[in-house]
Amino acid sequence: MATLKMKILGFMVIMLSISAIAKGDESENESSSKPPTLVKMVKGKKLCVKDWECNVLSRFCCNLTISDFFETYQFENLFSKRNSPVAHAVGFWDYKSFIIASSLFQPLGFGTTGGKQMQMKEIAAFLGHVGSKTSCGYGVATGGPLAWGLCYNKEMSPSQDYCDDYFKLTYPCSPGVQYYGRGALPIYWNYNYGKIGEALKVDLLNHPEYIEQNATLAFQAAIWQWMNPVKKGQPSAHDAFVGNWKPTKNDTLSKRVPGFGTTMNILYNDNVCNQGDIDSMNNIISHYLYYLDLMGIDREEAGPHELLTCAEQKPFNPSSSPASSSSS
Repeated sequence: MATLKMKILGFMVIMLSISAIAKGDESENESSSKPPTLVKMVKGKKLCVKDWECNVLSRFCCNLTISDFFETYQFENLFSKRNSPVAHAVGFWDYKSFIIASSLFQPLGFGTTGGKQMQMKEIAAFLGHVGSKTSCGYGVATGGPLAWGLCYNKEMSPSQDYCDDYFKLTYPCSPGVQYYGRGALPIYWNYNYGKIGEALKVDLLNHPEYIEQNATLAFQAAIWQWMNPVKKGQPSAHDAFVGNWKPTKNDTLSKRVPGFGTTMNILYNDNVCNQGDIDSMNNIISHYLYYLDLMGIDREEAGPHELLTCAEQKPFNPSSSPASSSSS
């Protein structure tokens, strides 16, 4: 009898082991649903291609892709009120559009620079700007004022057509077209639509409305602004944030240092910066810190206050300059 029990017990152990191995194979298959990373050494440097999301040979593609650490549920958490009935762009913005848009820029380092912590911080920083600039969470909005990012995809009541004749030779205004704010980092003025359209190979100068009709294009335009400097010799918001930018002596004297604060200087100049501790600046910072929370990153990782703020930074491009920020 004891021998029979031992045989039955042994059989059960074998069956459980087989089941565990089978499950292990299943989970391995699930985790390997993405194609393997292709690695190539070029002049002693490791370059990679990683599925459709990072499909250009690049050193950045050897790192995690954005969808590896930022998933649909996190996007939904960050922008939880964007499809509320009172929102102004219901059904427009979605996670898939963001990831597809980012695939143009991931091989260039967007969300793929540094280790996982820096990658997550950059996405939180970029989306912090986006959330702040597209929010309708004012006052005592349900869910709190920081839950309403991506409420808009365009300016609702433009005060002007934003046509600047100074650029009539390079970016002439199209008759009857208005260049009011549109997108995830709202674009204003004919010269900005023209410049971004050239970069993305889309005729935004004659058709700025494309930005409010296509969420992927709207995200692409925003990421392009994040990844490119306003003028040569100046840093991009991306470079200032991830630490690629080395300030000059003049930058240091102007209190411009690598970090989140300088990204506001680059994108908005003295519309937000060099004005002390104002609400519009603090609102952008609050969105960034809130998104860090939701992504599971300690706020202390954002760095000290002097890196977060641009309250005393002199602007790279004062608003009197024609080629100032794309935001009004």
